[in-house]
Amino acid sequence: MKLYSKGGDDGTTGLFGGTRVPKDDLRVAAYGQVDEANAAIGQVVADCIEEDTVAVLLTIQSDLFALGAELATPKGSESGPRIGESHVAQLERWIDEACDGVPPLTSFVLPGGTKVAAALHVARTVCRRAERGVVTLAHAEVVDQPLIIYLNRLSDLLFALARRANHRAGVSDIVWEAPRT
Repeated sequence: MKLYSKGGDDGTTGLFGGTRVPKDDLRVAAYGQVDEANAAIGQVVADCIEEDTVAVLLTIQSDLFALGAELATPKGSESGPRIGESHVAQLERWIDEACDGVPPLTSFVLPGGTKVAAALHVARTVCRRAERGVVTLAHAEVVDQPLIIYLNRLSDLLFALARRANHRAGVSDIVWEAPRT
């Protein structure tokens, strides 16, 4: 089978179930942004040497693939694995673990520090964009609430992992300072 199908040459794409929609459809935009978040996390995995962080991120990548597939499936069509409350609860456990031993936040933190922490911050912002895209879709169509909650929690986890990466490397958070007038 060839990689290209030419089916999208007219500016449409197929959803699971066979429905064709424009490539700028809100649903396509939402799962495309989730795919971007997944790719940003893949970049972190490529650079990260912390085995526990890599294991978490690989699990998240699988979850994001399922979440994207769920978004690519119109309501009423058969779908595969679903993201639910248990996935959100796992993210919360990982957030708590990532924060354990890291100094508490006392001010806003700027993205940066180690290469891995900076990449985690990029992944966090891409995840926030995906969350906004799914919320936009939810204004037009029914979207299961756990998908939005998952993305919200995931961005928190990516922030916590960035802080932990800096902490483990002995690099201080970059603290935001208000501009002087």
